[in-house]
Amino acid sequence: MSKTIPNFRQSPTIDQVSIEERVARFNTRSIKKETKLQGLKLALNMIDLTTLEGKDTEGKVRQMCYKAMHVADSLPNLPTVAAVCVYPTHVKTAKDALKGSKVKVASVATAFPSGNSTLEVKLADTKFAVDNGADEIDMVISRGEFLEGNYNFVFDEIASIKKACGKARLKVILETGELSTLDNVRRASDIAMYAGADFIKTSTGKIQPAATMPVTLVMLQAIKDYYYKTGIMIGMKPAGGISTAKGALQYLVMVSETLGSKWMTNEWFRFGASSLANDIILQLEKEAKGVYYSKDYISID
Repeated sequence: MSKTIPNFRQSPTIDQVSIEERVARFNTRSIKKETKLQGLKLALNMIDLTTLEGKDTEGKVRQMCYKAMHVADSLPNLPTVAAVCVYPTHVKTAKDALKGSKVKVASVATAFPSGNSTLEVKLADTKFAVDNGADEIDMVISRGEFLEGNYNFVFDEIASIKKACGKARLKVILETGELSTLDNVRRASDIAMYAGADFIKTSTGKIQPAATMPVTLVMLQAIKDYYYKTGIMIGMKPAGGISTAKGALQYLVMVSETLGSKWMTNEWFRFGASSLANDIILQLEKEAKGVYYSKDYISID
């Protein structure tokens, strides 16, 4: 099915009250024990373990990669996480550390987290990460251009980065905490998808608020509308602010009821929340052994 690029100034307006009412209903869903266990393992398998600090070292990246493959050796039959996410300069280290596993290497690019640079620099940043083995690129949109209404600029920049990705999948970060309104979140989602995003992502994790359920629901509805119009599936990644197993399960309920079972794999849904992995492990330990361990029981990274 072909797609016609819409007039982004005519993106649907969002009824905030309706969105908040739907989110409230998702948060009241009761999840039984066996379903809860399946959901926790699924959420674990959807996590992108992330380290994006100026003090990142090769040793820290290798430690995180080990954890990505061995999230809790004391518990049998646990999945790995979906990916690790690092700066471009650490892609080669991560790729080597994860050799032989199914864990992907994602890299932020395009002058992350501000996005304030030239297209030439952003393309070079992207190509460097891809050339070093990145399976996925997480780019940030130019929020200043977007907020000034320069939607074609934002569209063209995403399309150029998508071309530079080659075979790597592109996650487009909207930085929803800086977009101010749900209408803007919807418009930015539409622009990203029509420009070639494989995923749309809420946040860099550097700005508050980061991921919220109302913002995520608006983005999921945009994905649903895009799929009905084009037949093309787009992935979703809420990032930042999701730190509890209970919260992750609520997000999965929302994804399932909004988009359906086809999106319930790490190919189409991710969590950008490294601390979430630890809380899920603690919950799984409790279910398996009847004991709730302290958070000191697990490594932070």
